[in-house]
Amino acid sequence: MVSLADYEAAARDRLDPGTWAYISGGAADELTLRWNRAAFDRMRLRGRVLAEMAGAHTRLTLLGEALRHPVLLAPTAFHRLAHPEGEAATALGAAALGAGMVLSTQSSLPVEQVAARLRAGGAGAPLWFQLYLQHDRGFTRALVERAEAAGCTALVLTVDAPVSIRNREARAGFATPPGIEAVHLRGLPPAPPNRAGMTESAVFAGLLDGAATWRDVAWLRGVTRLPLLLKGVTDPEDAERAVAEGAAGIVLSNHGGRALDGLPATIDLLPPLAERVAGRVPVLLDGGIRRGTDILKALALGARAVLVGRPQLHALAVGGAVGVAHMLKILLTELETAMALTGCRDLSAIGPQVLWRAAGEP
Repeated sequence: MVSLADYEAAARDRLDPGTWAYISGGAADELTLRWNRAAFDRMRLRGRVLAEMAGAHTRLTLLGEALRHPVLLAPTAFHRLAHPEGEAATALGAAALGAGMVLSTQSSLPVEQVAARLRAGGAGAPLWFQLYLQHDRGFTRALVERAEAAGCTALVLTVDAPVSIRNREARAGFATPPGIEAVHLRGLPPAPPNRAGMTESAVFAGLLDGAATWRDVAWLRGVTRLPLLLKGVTDPEDAERAVAEGAAGIVLSNHGGRALDGLPATIDLLPPLAERVAGRVPVLLDGGIRRGTDILKALALGARAVLVGRPQLHALAVGGAVGVAHMLKILLTELETAMALTGCRDLSAIGPQVLWRAAGEP
């Protein structure tokens, strides 16, 4: 295993077809899923030589927390699909490399257990909690309080996927196996019955009834002491409003191509969004990160840090905690190499000047 692509190929051989369809699939025709990767591939770098690299490092401060590097693990559901130890193994692998972890509401192990495993790693890596707003706001508030009590240091509200259509997953007939569930949603009162009849919209007349709105962002800020990031913002106007509503950060994400098919790649969306935010809050990016050079490109265009989604599940399926740690080590070594070969001694030195453009290109 010398690259993230090696882990992906090995994971596909180890996982059953339904699980693989769930993990790797995207929405509809999977255009956005492919574009996330293709957009990074078409970007070129500008090499520099003989730069002074003494004391080079990848350290940064994010939301007041000191991090060893700008790579976090994105929230992904049901890690026990990939490995019996689930999110506990992921957390141990993250801690070994000092990587922050964002735990999903739909994790297959509870936040308390994952937090304990992350602390046991001893690297001081932060744990953030990703929140899907539930139809029962009282239950949602209790879940937020539970994350706070477990030691999570930020909330990440996912705002881009109240509904989605994933054909590959449906064709495979995927269903979570017995014994694997979203443990944080135990005890959630049943949702009101879907109001849609045969001639009515199942989306508009039921599925969106409990979906989050801007009013809920204000409510959520009022019930937590934690900094709140909004994940799934792709439009500069929404980013502007997020800042106005008091968001502490923005995660530029198209849900890994799993929500609205046809959205551009996140790296293509980054420059105008980062320009609108203008450094008032940190912008993080996910979607298509597979190489250290991808991280460099994202930072060059205005991201403060990146999140890695599917590769953590690939590595977890292949090697458990050790696989996750090794996958992160590969990425970070590639980032350091890219920094050295573009003349960037630290993250603050990474800017648009590392990107190569032909004469006349914008």
